[in-house]
Amino acid sequence: MAVVQFENPDTGATIELTDPELGELVIDDETGVEYEVVSVEPPRLEAAPQEAEDWGE
Repeated sequence: MAVVQFENPDTGATIELTDPELGELVIDDETGVEYEVVSVEPPRLEAAPQEAEDWGE
């Protein structure tokens, strides 16, 4: 198991993930904000895209 350290793009805090995968969604325990793994090497997170409401269209 590989533990990878990511930097929270908003606060600069460290978020550790075990065996992260591209596209994985992560919730920061401190802020409750959801992030997406956009790169594993180098490790990088971005704010997760917000899902639009489905009105059955």
